[in-house]
Amino acid sequence: MDGSIYFKTEQEISFIRKSSLLVSKTLAEITKLIQPGISTLELDAVAECYIRKEGGVPSFLDYNGFPNTICVSVNDCVLHGLPSEYIIQDGDVVSVDCGANLNGYHGDACFTFLVGNVAENHYNLCKSAYESLSCAIKIAHEGNRLGDIGFEIQNVGKNHGFGVVKQYGGHGIGKNLHESPIVRNFGRSRRGMKLLRGLTLAIEPMMTEYSSETFLSEDGWSVLTKDGGIAAHYEQTVVVRPYGAEILTDFCFVENQLKKNKFLWRSSLL
Repeated sequence: MDGSIYFKTEQEISFIRKSSLLVSKTLAEITKLIQPGISTLELDAVAECYIRKEGGVPSFLDYNGFPNTICVSVNDCVLHGLPSEYIIQDGDVVSVDCGANLNGYHGDACFTFLVGNVAENHYNLCKSAYESLSCAIKIAHEGNRLGDIGFEIQNVGKNHGFGVVKQYGGHGIGKNLHESPIVRNFGRSRRGMKLLRGLTLAIEPMMTEYSSETFLSEDGWSVLTKDGGIAAHYEQTVVVRPYGAEILTDFCFVENQLKKNKFLWRSSLL
């Protein structure tokens, strides 16, 4: 990030919307396949194939040396999990983060999946993380401030007794995958940069079962909870409008596939 803030024209927003829809549809393709017995590397291959088939380029692949199309973060992995030969198990909590570049503009989204017989507290964690994203998006309209977004996220986490990861957060998005400003998952109400129309943001709360402290694993990418607690991560790309944020990604594609996949819970969306 160079520190400059880029407000998008309506044409640029339309390009980001198309990229964001491609991301959403890619996550839906992955939703069809997640079940015990499939490897995270298989999910990665499906995502790359789908993005390229639709005329896009994976945003994450080779970004600062990242070797894959998606991040697949399982259980105590908060984010940036590397797809591997790991086989998804019954009871796993699996976050899939995806980005795509279409027409020179990026879209970015993440969804956390509950596989099979998950623990009740893990379901509650995912529900709270999703709720915090919804609350943050509602507040992301012209006239409010960046601190309002972070305040909403941390408030939901605190009220439900979960940790909110502070070391990582959301970001601006457009021609570059990561642009200014940083969208922190904590903050003070009515503080920080004023939100103005045309600002495109990827808002992405990350919550943990217990402590929010993390560490970087030996692979140089995967960020894990220090205490081994489960993590949940949701993200949507939005644009600031005068009377509310417009969500450019669309979880409806994922929701439709969740209804059909008997191995996955829909409950975190309710």
